[in-house]
Amino acid sequence: MNTKLQQMRTKLTFLFALVFLVTFGQSSIVSEEILIHNNTIELPGTLSYVNQNSALIIWVHGSGNIDRNGNQGSLIKANYIKQFRDSINKKGIAFFSFDKRTANPNNIKLLKNTLFDDLVRDTQKVIAHFKADNRFSEIILIGHSQGSLIAMLASEKIDSYISLAGPAESIDKTLIQQISKQAPLLGDIAKAHIKELKETGAIKDVNPMLLSLFNKSNQPFLANWMLYNPSEEIKKLTIPILIINGTKDIQVKEEDANILHKANEKSTLAIIKNMNHVLKNIAVDADNMKSYYSADYALSKQLITTIVAFINN
Repeated sequence: MNTKLQQMRTKLTFLFALVFLVTFGQSSIVSEEILIHNNTIELPGTLSYVNQNSALIIWVHGSGNIDRNGNQGSLIKANYIKQFRDSINKKGIAFFSFDKRTANPNNIKLLKNTLFDDLVRDTQKVIAHFKADNRFSEIILIGHSQGSLIAMLASEKIDSYISLAGPAESIDKTLIQQISKQAPLLGDIAKAHIKELKETGAIKDVNPMLLSLFNKSNQPFLANWMLYNPSEEIKKLTIPILIINGTKDIQVKEEDANILHKANEKSTLAIIKNMNHVLKNIAVDADNMKSYYSADYALSKQLITTIVAFINN
């Protein structure tokens, strides 16, 4: 046989073998669109996985009209949940996230009397769907920011719980602290408003400077939310718990994670260097807020490593 022809065939055989290994060495990710209902509320979401019988993470959103990818309308485009999905699927872990009820235009006419407890019930409906699915070996809830408390309250029928950038105090204390830090006089007014809301169920005359927060339509939701203290609720959990916060988080501080950890000492605590509130790795402080508006910033790799280790433990 011609030597050059033999060398060419050898190279082609090697190339075909390499392509075969690459094709079959990488498992494809399956994606399914799923619509879950809480009565008339629609919660459309995306399930993605490599293998059935793997662990499944269900994501519970923070505050705002956040969609399944971690974006809000035309302004917030961090895409952090989509980045998390892609990263965690590569580790062989299934993932489901859904459009929060406030992010789905089909729900707009149904949101008037929404309470904090309704967000908990939305999560419970999602859990019930996957408990009946039977394709996955275990269910882990990740509650991000406001979702940390929602996930705590909805965690009765799941296997593990992860608090990600979750506040440790009730929302009334958090609001008073945040407002007082910006404007001490308004902090005192906010404190009086909250006292009135707790005692009477409504605020009769809202200070115009605080109207966006304490407007009439928001008051029932806030009053319901104030009933819960995360540091007390986490004590009730007996499942494995992982508490995570980032050192670059300007919304929820490391101290909150430490308080939650002390409240349930069986929990595992992880403080992730340079991770901000939208889970991005921030090397330069000037990029912190910019990362809320752009998907160009990379997700924290240490976050994924930490969560995978917790699930596989």
